[in-house]
Amino acid sequence: MNSIVLDPTQDPGQDIALRRVHEHKTASAPAAFRFEADGDGIGWLTFDAPNGSVNVFNEATLRELDARLEAIESDPSLKALVIRSAKEKVFIAGADLKAIRALPPARLETFIQLGQSVFSRLAALPMPKIAAIHGACVGGGMELALACDYRIASDTDCTRLGLPEVQLGLIPGWGGTTRLPRMIGLPKALDLIVSGRLLKPDHARKVGIVDEVVPREHLEAVAKKWCEPLARNQKKDSRPAAWTTFPIIRRFICCKARRDLIAKTRGLYAAPLMALKVATRGLGMSIDQSLRFEREALLELAKTGEAARLIDLFFRKEEASKKLPATGTALPVHHATVVGAGVMGAGIAQWLASRGVHALLTDISTDAVAKGLSKVSSLTDEGVKRRVITKKEARETLDRVAATHEKVPLHHHQIVIEAATESMEVKKKIFADLASRSAPDTILATNTSALSVTELAKSVPHSERVIGLHFFNPVHRMPLVEIITHAGNTPDVIATAVAFVQRIGKTPVVVKDSPGFVVNRVLMPYLLEAVRLHESGVRVEEIDLAMLEFGMPMGPLRLLDEIGLDVAAHVGRTMMAAFPDRLPKTDLLDRMVAEGKLGKKSGRGFYDHTTKQRPHVSGELNTEIQERLAMLLSEEAKRCLDEGVAASDGEIDLAMVLGTGYPPFRGGPLQYLLESRL
Repeated sequence: MNSIVLDPTQDPGQDIALRRVHEHKTASAPAAFRFEADGDGIGWLTFDAPNGSVNVFNEATLRELDARLEAIESDPSLKALVIRSAKEKVFIAGADLKAIRALPPARLETFIQLGQSVFSRLAALPMPKIAAIHGACVGGGMELALACDYRIASDTDCTRLGLPEVQLGLIPGWGGTTRLPRMIGLPKALDLIVSGRLLKPDHARKVGIVDEVVPREHLEAVAKKWCEPLARNQKKDSRPAAWTTFPIIRRFICCKARRDLIAKTRGLYAAPLMALKVATRGLGMSIDQSLRFEREALLELAKTGEAARLIDLFFRKEEASKKLPATGTALPVHHATVVGAGVMGAGIAQWLASRGVHALLTDISTDAVAKGLSKVSSLTDEGVKRRVITKKEARETLDRVAATHEKVPLHHHQIVIEAATESMEVKKKIFADLASRSAPDTILATNTSALSVTELAKSVPHSERVIGLHFFNPVHRMPLVEIITHAGNTPDVIATAVAFVQRIGKTPVVVKDSPGFVVNRVLMPYLLEAVRLHESGVRVEEIDLAMLEFGMPMGPLRLLDEIGLDVAAHVGRTMMAAFPDRLPKTDLLDRMVAEGKLGKKSGRGFYDHTTKQRPHVSGELNTEIQERLAMLLSEEAKRCLDEGVAASDGEIDLAMVLGTGYPPFRGGPLQYLLESRL
């Protein structure tokens, strides 16, 4: 049945008859796709998955899309097709992992083949296809866009594009590794596929996966504008340089990319290596052959424990980043104070401001404040250089940061974050002062890495509002924040802290007040044992190599140099006082600190940092050292779980992966312990 509906590409005063065709509804479920054809012969296919804020592909939505495309390809009156989303912040978020991860191999193969078939049908449609992208366009959503002829993206902050499958232990399996190299050339395609990076719209346009970036309100109008010239085959030639398709050139590009990948990951992750092979070899095949190769490789990866562990971690992170506590009301936070303008304080202030929170940075002197502001500015500039933020966003970030060395009233600030010296005496004085200048319900948070939040809370009235927010260094790169609670906290304070951390784009893990909390408690026995091993005569390089080959981003002794040996020694003493019978006994850190060897910040520690050359570790792997150190991490994590420091094994594993770089492909120290005992 034809009906008159509003055409979003036309001005309100224009009276254009639209005809709705190809309605495809079933009694079992509401339709996920709406199709409309306007009076100019342009078809508008809108993805609007029912009962959710995101569009994802499962078997039902793929089959519905296939039926829509079958009807569209048989309609000779259509000149062009525009695909868009009705969701506020998501174009298409890819495949529904929850629906498919339990599929048996035969069903999974059918599902992958179905997606390939549907997107191949889209690519083969006789009319031009335009993807009008607003919001997240990732995974299968990006692969659908690649099957179109033209891609227009909105310039909003929520629009991101990419193929992140390798981060789940998989590869793009619906044409991503086949079509992207043919579109932008093998070198640029490998960079995106193997890294799994998501791009902002302007960067995506420069790379070549987006043809135009426009304001959100103009997206449909620009898509409509392009339909007529595309229908006349006036689209510019966007094929990559032909030289990248020559076999000898492909092999050279592949060898260099593989060498860089091995240097970065030590070859420990299967998915990036597989993606590299499939994308490179597939470019020398027909599209059908390449899709088959792609499908077989994806099925092989999907069977591995690596993929299962990475997908589990993905869901844990998603839940922690979105789910609020079962009790308590989260109050909004618009203004925050950061006390202490050092590396951590400046990093926290800059991050808050970049996420829309007005931040007041304070310290005891004008010099300290000036250094803090300089650090905020340099971090913001770095964000622009790395294309994490735009120049406009950088200006807005700096506009949200104020600074003072004076003791100003803080009653209108909803949260104060202290990031001063790791001394309980100093912190108590700071908190007493903050309590006198803030409202009774202002949350007072400490960024302590090991000191007792319970003890600190005793120093102020309304102790229920004192909580720990343990950010990790560097703040702009580390995604974890440990939220340290004590028995006196109210549900509202905890809920507000969790919501605040989620709002600023960090992943919260709620832990009980206990020496070292989770991350430092699990880490310190591992670090101190590495120090003890070196003290007993084992070479620094041999110790660090063992854990690099395990998958850690850096060895334990190099990590100590990065942390600062003085800081590590202080945390070690705190932990030793709490657990005197468990931690490895060594005074080497204290002796090195006394000699002025503080690690990277003093130029010398376990490594020489006085040259620009980064420490390089090589040699033969000592598996005994590797197993010893790895099991120390797992055993201490198990004690944290048994003592209820965190609510679940999944939260402890997530905290260790996000807070220390524990190799994600291993799932976390508790997952490693479980599998080692099987």
